[in-house]
Amino acid sequence: MLNNLLDFIKLPFRKEKELYTSIHDIFGVYPRNITYYKQALMHKSIMHRNEKGKPVNNERLEFLGDAILDAVVGDIVYAHFPGKREGFLTNTRSKLVQRETLNKLAQEMGINQLILSSGHSFSHNSYMGGNAFEALVGALYLDRGYDACMKFMKKRILTQMINIDKVAYKEVNFKSKLIEWSQKNRVKLSFELLAQNKDKNGSPMFSYQVVLEGVAGCAGKGFSKKESQQLASKLTLEKLKKEPQFIDAVFEAKGKRTKMEEEPVNLVPDTEEKMDFIIPQGNEQQPKEKKHVTAFKEKVYSENGEPADYSQQEAAEAPEDDNATLKDEFDLSDISAKSQSREEIIKAAEEAAFKE
Repeated sequence: MLNNLLDFIKLPFRKEKELYTSIHDIFGVYPRNITYYKQALMHKSIMHRNEKGKPVNNERLEFLGDAILDAVVGDIVYAHFPGKREGFLTNTRSKLVQRETLNKLAQEMGINQLILSSGHSFSHNSYMGGNAFEALVGALYLDRGYDACMKFMKKRILTQMINIDKVAYKEVNFKSKLIEWSQKNRVKLSFELLAQNKDKNGSPMFSYQVVLEGVAGCAGKGFSKKESQQLASKLTLEKLKKEPQFIDAVFEAKGKRTKMEEEPVNLVPDTEEKMDFIIPQGNEQQPKEKKHVTAFKEKVYSENGEPADYSQQEAAEAPEDDNATLKDEFDLSDISAKSQSREEIIKAAEEAAFKE
């Protein structure tokens, strides 16, 4: 009975000693204040509360550790890649501190086995290990300071466990790749939220779908918007490669959209006044000249002796004044085929002269 009581009293101390050893194996230093590290390993699913009734878990330390990691890794990346542009440095840092990377590190370093949780919640939360890793970095910062965090990431993580050069030049951002493809091909891209809810453990769940030119792409589900959109982008990129009918449908929809955008909905009225009352000059086409009608028109007589009209076309083309002139000045009614003597011709001329 006494032995069992001693074992019960020693049990917490034995577990705390194991925690000291585990923290040393992870960071290379022994904790000064073990409380920080204990809290860093408490998942919210255990519903632990302090004396004042407030929940105690690793979420606050996770927030702090996230900020410290950004600063430390940014410092390391900046020094490791001299001359590289801001976009390259930002992308490299993002890949080093993204949840997938931290999850893998937590698994390799045995952090997952140290997390206190409700047990079944671990399989439903793919970020539990990565979140605990960030919380432990926050605990290390409070316990040992910024330099200890820098030494841990530089000497332990980015020297022994991660090849920083390989990570930097490896593209893993599927959303960025899909956005780049859509911009190069001038394809309209959007991410539509299909569902937002919680699983049975209270963890948030998101479901997003890729839409290209109104054509539904693939959907992705994850514990964050970023994770679900990344998965949806990856599956959509694979579908674009493997299914020709899908990419054909996207570009067919694009063609219809661009055609509609090119066609004007309504014609805008012209504000310029028409100058149709101005006679064209210069190289403009001149009005058709009236056909010149000769003044010498012969009357044609029919067989019964009556004068026959000249053609209707010539009559229409001849000006009215010209016709009047012809009638007054050139009356040929006295002309005949009968021969006349010299005396008769002179007599006729005199009579005509006296008439004027």
